[in-house]
Amino acid sequence: MSATQNIFIGTDSGATTSKVGGVWTDGRIISTKLLQRPTNAQQGSTAVIQGWVEAITGFLKLHDLTWTQVKGVGLAIPGPYLSYGVLGRSANLPASLAGWNVHNDYSRALAETAGRNIPLIVGNDGMFGGVAEAAKVRGAEKYSVLMLCPGSGLGSAFIDANGLPLTGDTLAGMETAHMPAPLQVLNMKPFPCGCGRTWGCIETYTTISGLPLLLAEALTRHPEHPLATAPGTPKEKALTLRGLAQQGDPLALEIFDFQARAMGVHVANLTLALDPHYVVIGGGLMDLEATTVEFRERYLGIIRTTADQYIWPTQRERIKIVAASLGELSQAIGAALAALYQQHPA
Repeated sequence: MSATQNIFIGTDSGATTSKVGGVWTDGRIISTKLLQRPTNAQQGSTAVIQGWVEAITGFLKLHDLTWTQVKGVGLAIPGPYLSYGVLGRSANLPASLAGWNVHNDYSRALAETAGRNIPLIVGNDGMFGGVAEAAKVRGAEKYSVLMLCPGSGLGSAFIDANGLPLTGDTLAGMETAHMPAPLQVLNMKPFPCGCGRTWGCIETYTTISGLPLLLAEALTRHPEHPLATAPGTPKEKALTLRGLAQQGDPLALEIFDFQARAMGVHVANLTLALDPHYVVIGGGLMDLEATTVEFRERYLGIIRTTADQYIWPTQRERIKIVAASLGELSQAIGAALAALYQQHPA
């Protein structure tokens, strides 16, 4: 690529790690190599922003690019927001970051580094992940896309036929993670969520955040399982479940089967409301290196058969439920695409 071609950069700030990616002005991805570093959120906002800027500088150097080529930056960061670019109280970020005007501070840091103002767009990480995966799965088609990405929390996005995310009037659109789970359908009691609610947010039943609680429930039915007496905290034990499931461990598979059913009901509810053509499932359970083909097909199959029970016949005939393909890069790439679309609509 020409050393003078313009580019757009995306920063994905997760609770634990931050990632960086970029696209050319025609939307093509510069690199699919994952570059990440600790977010350092516990050290405060200054440390976080310093890490983001250093990560972009490293990305540019790695690909023989310069700051003069950067024409826009997108930031994907968990919501909710108090106002545009101002963080609210997130379930997955330190409470000290609530009220942080991340747009102002990051814009200032980018300008100081580049020697000029760089347009910055800030949005929910799940939404921007959806922008990238929608562009990938649709190609030239003009279809709407629903994306659900279970990880530490549940990222959600609805992308319209023009490639743009539904944001809502208060920037809380598609914050589906904290919708109440239909517990009467799932036959499960309400669990507390990291957001502070105790009614049983769907995030708790579909992501890593709820695995310790689901494991505790499962162990009451399987007290002979090695995890019942294994050392470690509940979270440490829960984090071994994905690996155990790849080995066919019955208890681990039972838990992920439950999560798939919960996700299937969630997909059905959102499909009835939004009527997407594609449903893209992302997150660590779709990781090609961490999970087997058999596991991924089992998980997606349960989502599909569960959702089919509740959606309309016409939707069952046309809806496509597929695995995400960009992995951990989706939110950084989506943020870069959002920055591109802000200046050059798709």
